[in-house]
Amino acid sequence: MKPAHEPDLMRLYLRHCAIGFALSAVFVAMILWFDVARIGSLVAGSDVGWLAVFLLWFFHGTVFGSVQFAVTIMLNADDDDDEPRGGRMIPVRVAAPARAANRRA
Repeated sequence: MKPAHEPDLMRLYLRHCAIGFALSAVFVAMILWFDVARIGSLVAGSDVGWLAVFLLWFFHGTVFGSVQFAVTIMLNADDDDDEPRGGRMIPVRVAAPARAANRRA
């Protein structure tokens, strides 16, 4: 029994993961197209280049999806700044006696 204003977190998570994986596909395609650090040439010349492309896409998708979800959650935070944190501040006088200096002769 959740409140009506609470978002369905699973749907929210999956939507933003899908956005992250789509951004990852664009990012990896740009890396390969512009041949950044000669990764495109390396992948094209290798017989297991498809595995490198898949791993690039998967791991970047995981990072981009996580960032998408985290930003969304943080932007949905409630601002309850009605009262300062820690409550009301009241000054209190505290006596601090000075110690006598130890003299060694």
